[in-house]
Amino acid sequence: MEHLINKQVKNLQISGIRKFFNLVSHMDDMISLTIGQPDFLTPEHVKAAGAQAIADNYTTYTHNAGFLDVRKAAAEYVHKKYNLSYAPESEVIVTVGASQAIDITLRTLLSPGDEVILPGPVYPGYEPVIDMCQAHAQLVDTRDNGFKLTADLISEALTERTKVLILPYPSNPTGVSLSKEELKEIADLLRGKDVFVIADEIYSELTFDTDHVSIASFLREQTIVLNGLSKSHAMTGWRIGFLFAPETLAKHILKVHQYNVSCAPSISQRAALEAVSAGQNDAQPMRNEYKKRRDYMLERLSHMGVHTEKPDGAFYIFAKTPSWISDSSFDFCHKLAMEKKVAVVPGSAFSIYGEGYFRLSFACSMENIEKGMDRLEAYLNEQRTALG
Repeated sequence: MEHLINKQVKNLQISGIRKFFNLVSHMDDMISLTIGQPDFLTPEHVKAAGAQAIADNYTTYTHNAGFLDVRKAAAEYVHKKYNLSYAPESEVIVTVGASQAIDITLRTLLSPGDEVILPGPVYPGYEPVIDMCQAHAQLVDTRDNGFKLTADLISEALTERTKVLILPYPSNPTGVSLSKEELKEIADLLRGKDVFVIADEIYSELTFDTDHVSIASFLREQTIVLNGLSKSHAMTGWRIGFLFAPETLAKHILKVHQYNVSCAPSISQRAALEAVSAGQNDAQPMRNEYKKRRDYMLERLSHMGVHTEKPDGAFYIFAKTPSWISDSSFDFCHKLAMEKKVAVVPGSAFSIYGEGYFRLSFACSMENIEKGMDRLEAYLNEQRTALG
């Protein structure tokens, strides 16, 4: 009966990130620098709010868009943090993580044959949804542009079929961000065109050198902002995301959301209320620690002769495979894991433009990062010596 399955679904592949993680996760003494999950615990006051919600019997369906007080608090949060203004009653949707927000937004906007511009390399969670909408993902090579999808590259990629531009910054896998000036140039380019911008800003609270700026501050009427609490509050399992959009867009996205999940989990929503009201600065300790880890990892990689772009945010470094390594990114990472027991993600997991690179996550303890860097350095030295 398999031949009867929707061909778009049948052709989907498991994420290269997960595929590699699953390949090595069962091995003893493996240092994993793979998965992008904070190694911090959900803040105690947020957990307490979740427990209290259970005790108070917040165990029923909510409004499809989420509890109104949660939407109000989320709107206040992004206003204070990023100077964005959205009406809680009609322009905010609480979603089941940012992943579900990606899904319902793309399914609302896309029709068969539409084109979506997105940077390459890129997080692998967008293309499968685009494919299921029978639309086309148009990857733009950003490798020679500091991994930034800037206005000049977008201008070259625009066609009459372009419907959506995805701006996932700070970026997974590269950690780079777009500056205020770069975002304004993109807004000026697209203003008045029949193109929507999906701004995936899930890492907005994890920036190291400058404050995050949203393109919605320049192009609100065409932008859908996606955010959430997985990274900022170490709440990956609570599955809470936020979607912000003009009412003319949000009312249609809400219809898809309604038939998709009914509503985000009620208990998690009560915890989210605590997170975005009393815990607006909960990310600060994590951000400080991530910055230390980033700087340490960058120094070690530089000493090894490994080229990187300095990440502005998130908790990843996207490193170029050294010139003396002839293997594909997958084979390099596989051999590194088998021989030295340190796991990193092949760049090929992030599109064809990731080939020749590998991603390291520093969302793990400094002890494991130090061990991982020692093992990586030993492997690279051995490979260089073998070449004579």
